[in-house]
Amino acid sequence: MAAHTTLAARWQQLTTPLLADEALRTAMYQQLATAYGASDRHYHALPHIRALLDAVDRYPTLVHDREVVELAIWFHDAVYNARRSDNETRSAALAREFLQHTTLSLARQQRVAFLIERTQDHTQPQPADPDLHFFLDADLQILGAPEADYWQYARQVRQEYRLIPDFLYRRGRRQVLEKLLHTPQLYHTAAFRERLDAPARRNLQAELKAWENGGV
Repeated sequence: MAAHTTLAARWQQLTTPLLADEALRTAMYQQLATAYGASDRHYHALPHIRALLDAVDRYPTLVHDREVVELAIWFHDAVYNARRSDNETRSAALAREFLQHTTLSLARQQRVAFLIERTQDHTQPQPADPDLHFFLDADLQILGAPEADYWQYARQVRQEYRLIPDFLYRRGRRQVLEKLLHTPQLYHTAAFRERLDAPARRNLQAELKAWENGGV
C-alpha cells in the first residue's frame, strides 16, 4: 500500500468490505484516532499504528490472515492507561464490540481479540501461530531501531508514565528491561530476529546501564 495513504483511508479500505454502515465505520475510526491522539499518548499513538501497518506491507509473506492482523493492530493499544494492568483485555473488548457489527466470522473476531490479549506480556512462551508471531515481532520492532529512535521511544514511554515518581518508575523499568534481556527469543520470526535481535539487545542493555548509573 502506498506510503502516503492516510490512516483514515487505510481504515476505510480495511473495514468497508466488512461493514456497509459508513457512519459506524467512521465513528469507530474517530474513536480510535481520539484515543491514540490523546495528550497522554507519546509512544502508544498513531505513529505506532502506522509503523505496524507498514510492517504488514513490508513482510506480506509472514501474514496469513491480513484482515485479522490489521484489525488487531488498530485496536491493540486503543485502551492505554499507564496505571492499569488490564489495557489489553479492555482493548480486546472494544474490538469485539465493534466487530460484532461486521461480517467477520465469530472465529475471526475471536482471533483479533486473542492477538491483542497476547501483547500483555511479550516474554511469555507463545503458541506456534505465524500471525501471532508476526504481530508480536512488529509490536517490538522499536527495540531494534537505530539508537536515536530507540532513545526517543524510551523518553516517550517515560512521558506516558509521568505521574509515576522517578524511584518507582526506575525500579519498574529496570525490571522490564531485565526481563526482556533474559528472554531467549525476543523475536519469533527469522526475518525480524536476523535484523533486529542484536541491535535490540544493545539498546536494552544501554538503557538498563543508564538507569543503573542514575537515570536516563
